[in-house]
Amino acid sequence: MSQPTVGRTAGTTTVPSRPRQREVATESEALVAAASAAVVAGLAALLIFFGRTPPLWGGASLGLVTAGAVLVLGLAAAFVGYWRSRYLPDQSWRLSLPPWKFIVDATTVALVHALISAIATVATFLLLQRSFQGLTVDIYAATVGMAVACGLAVYWIYLSVADINTRKLSGLLVLFMVMSTVASMATSQDPKWWEYHFSQLGTLGGASSGLFNLSLIVAGFFITTFAVYLHRDLRSLIERNVLVHRWSAGLCSGAFVAMGLLLAGVGVVPLSVSFLIHTLFASGMAVVFILLLLASPFVLRGLPRRFFFLCSAFLAALIVSLLLFFPVGYFNLTAFELIAFVIIYGWIAVFIRLLDALAVGTADG
Repeated sequence: MSQPTVGRTAGTTTVPSRPRQREVATESEALVAAASAAVVAGLAALLIFFGRTPPLWGGASLGLVTAGAVLVLGLAAAFVGYWRSRYLPDQSWRLSLPPWKFIVDATTVALVHALISAIATVATFLLLQRSFQGLTVDIYAATVGMAVACGLAVYWIYLSVADINTRKLSGLLVLFMVMSTVASMATSQDPKWWEYHFSQLGTLGGASSGLFNLSLIVAGFFITTFAVYLHRDLRSLIERNVLVHRWSAGLCSGAFVAMGLLLAGVGVVPLSVSFLIHTLFASGMAVVFILLLLASPFVLRGLPRRFFFLCSAFLAALIVSLLLFFPVGYFNLTAFELIAFVIIYGWIAVFIRLLDALAVGTADG
């Protein structure tokens, strides 16, 4: 009797490779997590909406309760998935992290995933309510809707955190900041907030200000999470003699930690609490970013030359936008802050993705 063999051979049974087995196992765990979340959400919906016909959005609505359930269940699923993924071969390096660092990283990754899912849930139910104005649902439809929404959210979250890498982190950061900022602007209590400055969103009170400040804090700690992955990728490039300076990994990751903590400080101390401290945090982040751009040709010597041309382009765009704000006066402060926001996060995304591509490319080579 012939034994199963590995590979594509006629008349034999193919044994899945280990990477394929890991993918199947992760997929199975994600399905179990999604099914569990759907059951929990469905039971909660039965209790919450018993004897009621809630609207899709507005007040104690199906959308609001579902968004809260997605946030809570998503956090739980993200923590479990991120913790279990440490034992995968390509993620085992995280086992050497100090416990406090792993807790911080796991918390920020979980919060970003859960908040993205919750904001997407709110947007979905808000659009449905505006598309079907006046519609209310019975307890059966509410139960099914809440169970399906939570199950889908947990399924995506579990798969995402189980296969986290530097490139995915950069995409999640941009997605999170765009979604949370747009949500804060759309729900702001002052429709003329843009006539003042970007930080005005965090001073108006209510849910929109809370979301804006929370998003800055979470994004700040998320950037510090980048530092862990960034340091690993840079060390890999140093060991393969792509980068010239052995200290570049520590310096760059330290700069990211500084930018992350300063951004978190902007959210912790809104403009209405202390103008001076808020401004120091915001300007400090800009200074660290500009210094990193200016020093990149020396600190990151060995990277492709086109990357440094791109750094010059980002710096030139920032200077031009500053001049158009002052002294030209073409932009108001809000427009300049938004442009600076796009430039900073755009450069971070490009830098992270380039490092990830180089680390993978040199490893394959």
